[in-house]
Amino acid sequence: MGLCFSVHNAKASAKKRRSKRITTSSSAVGGGEGCSLWKEENIIHEQALAAAILYQQLQSGSGRTSFDRYSFGNPRRSTSQALPRTSRSLSAHDPYMLQPVDHHLLHQETLETNHFVLVHGGGFGAWCWYKSIAFLQEYGYKVTAIDLTGSGIHSFDTNRITSLAQYVKPLADFFEKLDVGEKVILVGHDLGGACISYAMELFPSKVSKSVFVAAVMLTSGQSSLDIFIEKVESNDLMRQAQVFLYDNGDGHLPTAINYDKWLSKELLFNQSSAKDVALASVSMRSIPFSPVLEKLTLSETKHGSVRRFYIETMEDNAMPSSVQRHMIANSPPEQVFSLKGADHSPFFSKPQALHKLLVEISKIP
Repeated sequence: MGLCFSVHNAKASAKKRRSKRITTSSSAVGGGEGCSLWKEENIIHEQALAAAILYQQLQSGSGRTSFDRYSFGNPRRSTSQALPRTSRSLSAHDPYMLQPVDHHLLHQETLETNHFVLVHGGGFGAWCWYKSIAFLQEYGYKVTAIDLTGSGIHSFDTNRITSLAQYVKPLADFFEKLDVGEKVILVGHDLGGACISYAMELFPSKVSKSVFVAAVMLTSGQSSLDIFIEKVESNDLMRQAQVFLYDNGDGHLPTAINYDKWLSKELLFNQSSAKDVALASVSMRSIPFSPVLEKLTLSETKHGSVRRFYIETMEDNAMPSSVQRHMIANSPPEQVFSLKGADHSPFFSKPQALHKLLVEISKIP
């Protein structure tokens, strides 16, 4: 979601600490469990397409509806069943094979939480996580995928979004309804990184760990736009792909941003399959501009108290590795994972490897 619209820039200092870095390169699936995961992926893919078609029908017809989030449990496993465990530490040679579940190795009660909350990036929706949902569900995790305001099938005009709080409201509503004492692992992609940071500041006691996936990771006083103005010196593809919308008239700031569909494949999905690009082409919506401009106020006692992990995407044309590493250096997380062969949409291009990293992060004591 790199943006090249020129607005005034602010810098913030951050406490420096060393992050542990782990690199992976492969995401092969093996064994009967892998076959099962692929079958479920195809089912969820059909459901995602159906949701996209439903949204288009609702938009073109007189009826309208609103779905803030999707919650998924595992229909084949109860919450008392165990999660799989691997004793292998991740390394550059890790084959990322999804192993059959061994319920004797790790029990869910050893985890602080088995609930993942997935927050999409700019223009995306909850639909983009369908592979991650299928894989995590298969491993016994509870998964909630959020549709932010004006995203996915949440029926709201993106041009009318005027603040980050308004954009993030479905996520805030989810946390407000969360049971007392319950915690989640909060995952954000792209602009979703700013959204989960906002939520971490508001609900630090309800977030066990946070995972930034090719995501904006801000320090206090920064906006998402600051990151790109500061580090992206020249990105012709990004500039060509962006289409700014001026719903308030040409004399005002943009109200939203679209991507040119022909150029977005190379920008966002350069390593992704044709069917996932097709899904995105009928499902993506415009990105509200006001949340991109908004500077966050993040405190050490709240946002800073939540454990952070970063997954960088090495073949990313929208959020180049240099930009991701600048954010990591400026505000070091606890641990960094480098995902080789992943474009800006690793939930499409490297879903098995992304899944394995999320599982590994959930088990870090």
